[in-house]
Amino acid sequence: MNIKNSSTILKRKIYDALLSWKNMSNGATALIIDGARRVGKSFICEQFAQNEYKSHIIIDFGNAPNDILDLFSNDSYNLDLFFAKLSAFYSKPLHKRGSVIIFDEVQQFPRARQLIKYLVADGRYDYIETGSLISLKKNVQDIIIPSEEEHIEMFPLDFEEFLWALGDNATSPFIKQCFDAKVPLGQALHRKIMNDFRQYILVGGMPQAVLEYIKTKDFESVDTIKRRILKLYRDDVSKFAGGYEDKVFAIFDGIPSQLSKKEKKYRLSSISKQARFRSYEDSFVWLNEAMVVNTCFNATDPNIGLSMSADYTTQKCYMGDTGLLITHTFLDSPYIENDLYKAILFDKLGINEGMIMENVTAQMLRRNGHKLYFYSRYDKDHRQNHMEIDFLITEKKKISPIEVKSGSYKSHSSLDKFRRKFSSKIANSYILYTKDLIIKDDIIHLPIYMAMFL
Repeated sequence: MNIKNSSTILKRKIYDALLSWKNMSNGATALIIDGARRVGKSFICEQFAQNEYKSHIIIDFGNAPNDILDLFSNDSYNLDLFFAKLSAFYSKPLHKRGSVIIFDEVQQFPRARQLIKYLVADGRYDYIETGSLISLKKNVQDIIIPSEEEHIEMFPLDFEEFLWALGDNATSPFIKQCFDAKVPLGQALHRKIMNDFRQYILVGGMPQAVLEYIKTKDFESVDTIKRRILKLYRDDVSKFAGGYEDKVFAIFDGIPSQLSKKEKKYRLSSISKQARFRSYEDSFVWLNEAMVVNTCFNATDPNIGLSMSADYTTQKCYMGDTGLLITHTFLDSPYIENDLYKAILFDKLGINEGMIMENVTAQMLRRNGHKLYFYSRYDKDHRQNHMEIDFLITEKKKISPIEVKSGSYKSHSSLDKFRRKFSSKIANSYILYTKDLIIKDDIIHLPIYMAMFL
């Protein structure tokens, strides 16, 4: 549904998921929305509460007054008194089965989350929790996690939502028709959509950045917004990764250089020759839990399933939002020196093309509910056995390999080897690139923007 800012409205798909939860649960569960900072969790909750309930209360535990914290700590044993004080403090009437109470940034006050069990059992009102780093050990170690929670993840705007923000409601359904029928869109329309997709890559899907772009159509203003978001992420590291923040910073700052390499696996040796995964593991987990990155693990033996064969010490770290990656890559330089904006707009990415296109693919696959896996096999004695597959997804209980290529690629030898080795396990084989849809050599070549339907 909608997120509103001034005269601009952002339509978000997650609204329908909130509505489905409200109707199906009918107070039997609380809903917890997990997502990175600034993806729009608070805005969507407020809009949903305004549209779907008689009244609502939003408690921001990132800035809650002591009176409210004391209320949760000392008065929750008497729910009649608890609700009366809550209603009085916020000057909001509460209606039985007609009100929702929102616990915003609930990870900052675990006591409130533990209380959910009893609030849901009481049954008077609905409850929505939002947060980041929700499952991090330090945020749950002293509480019993309520089983009455339903979880949902919120991501940056996807490409379809970005098109909606531009006022285009017709293009995405047509792309879906062509994807389902596996027919090309035609060069003129494909070129137009690729131009829109390049804008999406540059702006990204963070609501503040999208709203700024709609208002100004100025990439420099958008870049300023993204720099503020990246600073917020860094502030969060300093605040919430106590004890190992330096390692988190080292990994985070190294993401663009790692992704710019041909093999995009994160190599700790770039930080220090003495660095070992064991001492950095918590730092990778922190960034993944914060949903700042989308982690992709090596599935060493797809014969036995992706998660079962995952090597969690070998991973790629993609940025959760590609627009933020664009800014992060040139964070130490002013906007005017960020050559990626010009290169993407004029389709002259060159050496950075793999980094950007793989990152946006990871973002789209993750948004569709896929856990991210790749396949890497290195045989120093028999180089002909060497293989690198960018992504593996599950379709129809089988594996579908995905290679991300430039529009001028000449071969797909790794994909051919993978298809021969795992032929009985493969559903479809995909190449994502910047040209229109074709099926060639029994491989489905999709324009990169169609990854949103995989």
